[in-house]
Formats: sequence, structure tokens, C-alpha cells
Amino acid sequence: MSSAEPTGDTLDAPADSETDTPTALDEAPAASSEKGGEWWRSAVIYQVYPRSFADSDGDGVGDLPGITSRLGDLADLGVDAVWLSPFYRSPQRDAGYDVADYRDVDPLFGTLADFDALRARATDLGLRVIVDVVPNHTSSEHAWFQAALAAEPGSVERGHYLFRDGRGVDGELPPNNWESIFGGPAWTRITEADGTAGQWYLHLFDSSQPDLDWTDPWVREQFVDVLRFWLDRGVDGFRVDVAHGMIKAEGLPDYTPPADSGSMGGGQGDSAPPPYWGQDGVHEIYRSWRKVLDEYEGDRVLVAEAWVEPLSRLAEWVRPDEMHQAFNFSYLETGWSASEIRRVVDSSIEVFSSVGAPSTWVLSNHDVVRHASRLALTAENPQGHGIGPRSAGLPIPELGLARARAATAVMLALPGSAYLYQGEELGLPEAIDLPDESRQDPTWFRTGGERYGRDGCRVPLPWESAAPAFGFNSTGASWLPQPSDWSTYARDEQTGVTGSTLELYRLALRLRSEIGLGTSDLVWLDDYSDEVVAFRSAGVTVLANLGEVAVELPLGDVLLSTMSLDGPALPPNAAVWLRETDV
Repeated sequence: MSSAEPTGDTLDAPADSETDTPTALDEAPAASSEKGGEWWRSAVIYQVYPRSFADSDGDGVGDLPGITSRLGDLADLGVDAVWLSPFYRSPQRDAGYDVADYRDVDPLFGTLADFDALRARATDLGLRVIVDVVPNHTSSEHAWFQAALAAEPGSVERGHYLFRDGRGVDGELPPNNWESIFGGPAWTRITEADGTAGQWYLHLFDSSQPDLDWTDPWVREQFVDVLRFWLDRGVDGFRVDVAHGMIKAEGLPDYTPPADSGSMGGGQGDSAPPPYWGQDGVHEIYRSWRKVLDEYEGDRVLVAEAWVEPLSRLAEWVRPDEMHQAFNFSYLETGWSASEIRRVVDSSIEVFSSVGAPSTWVLSNHDVVRHASRLALTAENPQGHGIGPRSAGLPIPELGLARARAATAVMLALPGSAYLYQGEELGLPEAIDLPDESRQDPTWFRTGGERYGRDGCRVPLPWESAAPAFGFNSTGASWLPQPSDWSTYARDEQTGVTGSTLELYRLALRLRSEIGLGTSDLVWLDDYSDEVVAFRSAGVTVLANLGEVAVELPLGDVLLSTMSLDGPALPPNAAVWLRETDV
């Protein structure tokens, strides 16, 4: 698939690709661990987007049995845990993030029995399972919201959500000027039971996703029950969607975000947060959740999706009595700059360590342009906008893949915990040329096609180059069309192929585990130019060349290289791990 390949004298060959699971994963996860050595502090966690991972019944949408059938491949890859995006009952207006029942599996994905089988298989393979919880909002089809619509203004049922009277002479104007993350107003007016125009309800996302009122004790009690439901089924933790949301500033004041701020609230710097993001009241919620998880054995974890800056504020989400991890979006959003990478790594380690938490590292997920494309964009692309055929500054594919491989090599050598997004181990780029009529992201519709949204990073995975739907299923159906050239990225085309992105990931993950990179200290090396990321950890020297000229390598045994090495020099847009002979 790529001419890039590990070179030099590696310590060991990549693990046998025919083995269902590496020897180190033969046993189930330990029930618990000593303080400071918990599994999540250095884990590599793989995000599965269920709709697009593997489809067992051929309807074009991935499902839980499909995931179960492919878990052996993830164990073989070398990850420690699997995080599942939502699979709950939902009308699927926002691909499952509009939840209609938090305690059941949507028939589109299977049954509760299918989930139990998935979790059992994961345990057999030594994989832990983290599930999404979506507490900021429900689906408009949730029984709670339907009861609120049927009730009167001021009722207990309406109090579970953020209903407000409108402004203007007859309440014809929304209660404030807030805009939805997906575009358009964040308020929708309802028609009351008597047919008259009524109150407005808040939805920071789509109108089918009404925000809950987290000042209501009843709402808090319901979600404690939801956590217990899944903990009792054996999940190892929760990734908390929009963990910086839920609490809104008192009085719901008008707010116009800066033009350069991300849609999810990043980029605020030291200024006051928006009145709907990052309010102090969220911490009380997570302290109560932490107490619930601490009742269970096995180091259960809470992971925050919190788009909060600066990192010193994000660290507040992972204080000892709150959550265990928070996604490091500052790292994800760092550009192709060695100095910026060094800065954000230093800051991350410092601020997370100050509260006793590990730093996390992430380059891609289901909400952002895949980093194999994002790192080679030639124009600004704010988070959430996505890219499509009419976008400015489209990526350069070969450059993007080279940079993505190098960025991953750096990330997997850093101390702490790392997150991988499904398909990045195949080098998948963003799917750019999706037909307009196939797009399904609410962002696309709410902005009248002005923003492409996130469909491009959610296209179903290619497993087998010559199979229908590239092995996603046996029928060829696919809820989003797969690019025709994705056969070259298919897993079977890369398995056992020296230099493939899949084998690069497998090698990096195996070495990371064997050497202990996730639990070691990092020391920067000063003998390189400002365009080189250079550090030593656990006796391994890591170099990444972000400049435009080759960089001389020290003498040593090459353990891993993201690009073919022609002599003792590291080409631009490449990274290497080596053991120096003079160290």
C-alpha cells in the first residue's frame, strides 16, 4: 500500500499475523491493581464506531455481532481496550447520539444479549470495554421528552429539560441568541396541546436532541441508575459525551462565540467559557459519578470528552475525586510544528501530573477530519466543518499519510494513555468525494450544505479487498458509500506486508508494551534543530523530522521507522525509534 517501511535491524519481527491474539493477552484483565498502576494510566484504547466497523446481517449498518466477530483482529493489533460509540435505542438522527433509551440496544445494532456476548468475547481476549454515555441531551423521542411535551408549562416533566418562554410581544422570539453546534438556532418552539404556539426548548445540537436540565435532582438520579445498569453488565467504564456541557450559566445570557473558536468550545484560551460549556457545576456531577464507580472492582474509568482550554482548566476534570482521563484535544489540534508539539506535550504532562492523572494522546476520532488528511490540509478547517469536494485547501494524500504515520509513531512513544480511531491503523484518509445525496450528518442539513460535517471520517471500514463492501459485510450494502480505491487500504492487503501502515501500528504497539513507553519518563534531546521532535524514553530515542531536509541519525539499532531509510538520515515527514549504541 505504501513504499514506506520499517528499516534497519529491528529487535524482533512483527507478531505472527495468523495468531488470534498475542501471548500477552491470553489472560482476562486483572480485577484490580495497586494505586498508581491502574491499567488505564498507560492503556491504548481503540474507538469502535459501531455503524461502520463490521456488519453481520448485511443491512449496510454495522452491529454488535459484527464487532464481536472482529475483536480478535483488535487483540492482534495490540490494543488494551475497546471504546464503543453509542449503540442504544435511537431514531438515529445523529448516528445514535440521540438516545431514546439508555438501558437498551437499538435493534439496528442487536440486542442486550449481543452486547453481553461482545463483552464476554472481549474479556476472553484480554480486552476491556468502555461504552459511551450521552448525558447532555436525549432524543426528542425519549419517553421523558414526550412526557414533557404532553405536560403543561411549569410542570415537573418540563423541568427535566430546558423549556423557556420566548421573548417578544407574543413569545415569538427564542429565549436567547444561542446557535446550535450543527448550525442554526439552538431553540425550537413547540405547539402546545391546545394548538397554540408554546414554549421553546434548548438543543445545543440538533432539534431532535433536547438538552436536559441538570439542576433537576431527578435527572441526576436517572443517570446514576444508567451507570449502574451498565456497570452491572461488566463494562469497564464510560466515555462521557460532551462532558463539559450539561450545566448552563444562570439566566442563560446571550452569547456570540468568537469567529475562530471551535464548534465544541475549544480555543477559548484564558477567557471566560461560553455560558453553555465548561461551567463549574459539572464537577459536582462527576464527583457523584466517581463515587458510584469506586463501588465496583476492577478500576472502572470515566473518560471526559471535554473541549476545554487551556489544559490547566481541562485538568480540573481529572482531579482525584472526579474523572480518570480527559481527551487531549489540544494535542489533537496541534499543527505540523515541532515546537508546538513539544510545547503541548510539556504542558500536558505538567498539568495532568499536577492532579495525579495521566496525560492522554489522540489524533483522530468520529468528529474530526482523519489525521491522514488533516495533517496535509492547505487551508484552515475549523473542527466540525469537515471537508468535501468543494472545500478549499484539500489535502495532499501522500504527504498526509507520511505525516500521519510519523505523528502516530511520536504519539505511541509518549507516556500516558493513547486513543486510536478505527481505520487509522489502515492509513485511511478522509472520504472526500461523497455524493451530496448520500450525506447524513445533521451539520450538512442544518447549514444548507455549507459545512460537510463528519461523514467523511465515518465511512465503513475495508477489511477484504475483493469482497463485497470490502468485507464490511457480505451483501455490498453500506450506509455511506466507500471510495472505490479503498481496496488498497483493506486489512487483508496489509496483513504481513512489511511497511504497511497496519504492520507499522502492530509493531509500534508491541514495542510500546514490551519496552514500557507508556509508563516511562520523557527527556527531550537538545542536539537537533527546531524542526525535529527528539526525546528519549525507556532507553529508546524517538526522532520525528517535521522539516524539509533530512536529519542525521545517531548510531544505533533501528526498532521502527515510518519511512524507508536511505543511509543514516531521517527524511522529512518521517519518524524513527532506535536504541543508540553510545547511550
